[in-house]
Amino acid sequence: MKKIIIVFLLLQGAGCSAVFGQSSKHKVPEKVMRQIYKKVKTPYKYGLVIVPPKNSKKVDCPTVYRMNGKWFMTYIVYNGRGYETWLATSQDLLHWKTLGRLLSFSKQSDWDADQKAGYIALEDYQWGESYHVRKYDGKYWMSYFGGHTKGYEKGTLSLGMAYTSKKPDRAFEWNRLKKPILKPTDKSASWWDNQELYKSMVIWDRQQTTGYPFVMFYNARGDSTNSKKGEAERIGMAVSKDMVHWKRLGKNPILDHHTGITGDPDIQKIGNVWVMFYYGAFWPHTSGAFDRFACSYDLRHWTDWDGPDLIKPSKSYDAEFAHKPFVLKYKGVVYHFYCAVNKYSQRGIAVATSRDMGKSKLHFKKHPSKSNNDN
Repeated sequence: MKKIIIVFLLLQGAGCSAVFGQSSKHKVPEKVMRQIYKKVKTPYKYGLVIVPPKNSKKVDCPTVYRMNGKWFMTYIVYNGRGYETWLATSQDLLHWKTLGRLLSFSKQSDWDADQKAGYIALEDYQWGESYHVRKYDGKYWMSYFGGHTKGYEKGTLSLGMAYTSKKPDRAFEWNRLKKPILKPTDKSASWWDNQELYKSMVIWDRQQTTGYPFVMFYNARGDSTNSKKGEAERIGMAVSKDMVHWKRLGKNPILDHHTGITGDPDIQKIGNVWVMFYYGAFWPHTSGAFDRFACSYDLRHWTDWDGPDLIKPSKSYDAEFAHKPFVLKYKGVVYHFYCAVNKYSQRGIAVATSRDMGKSKLHFKKHPSKSNNDN
């Protein structure tokens, strides 16, 4: 028994994957995991689809949806002060036009004055289906993480909710709830999410698999295990009955690699299998940042894929990081959007596909700055 305990602790220290609450009853079979991998893999890197207009800006975190026969992408821009949320549109998922801001900097008395990193909510998550966003209570919704400290993800970061009664097919400022919906200082915060809260994704599960219609997946940093590259980030859940009042589901994360980052969940459903695309970074025996996936039958218990990365650094434009996924299937082609970071820390949105779509004509401008560890 002592030997078993020692081996378990060594595996944890080595950064091996652990999924809380996993058992043989809930485990997705290896055969199914391989089938999912074959369905979602995108070996052809098309290249950049959104490049920052100026070298001082960083573009990050794509979320793609469809409306009125067009595609739209929310993404975030860092310009030195903090994050704002922007919108772009496309006819073919490869060529994108920027429309403008959705969540902008605001007055200093706001809890989210200097940080508003948004992600469209209540999108059709069925693989290869409409990718439309749904209204609830007469409104479209967008979750975001925010804060009132200037800088790259500085200060206390909490989760907020924005909404609008207008169709999100053009750029305009969204309304925001006055207070955060989840904070790291909440009494309900646990060991893994009591420091900072980051990217979130909200789905409308009409079957109420968890007992609630609205389910949020988010990654966060807690005051627990430190690694050589910084404190670990993990993915957990929160639930709601009305999109306004939220509570954490459980005291532990649902996906945890014990060191580095496990973040930016993107939920799709392929047949009867829930698929969570996410990224890893700063794991032992790895380099850069890369995209992976896990699977579940009940949203609570997840089986981690132990095969090849879906996306990893391999090109000049993503030599540092290839991460933060949004994956969809349209007309037989899988599109894997991700944040590409080169060795000069220039940051844009790229896409890889399941079919060779040619090469993008967009490129980063030459930049003399040195690399850094912004993730």
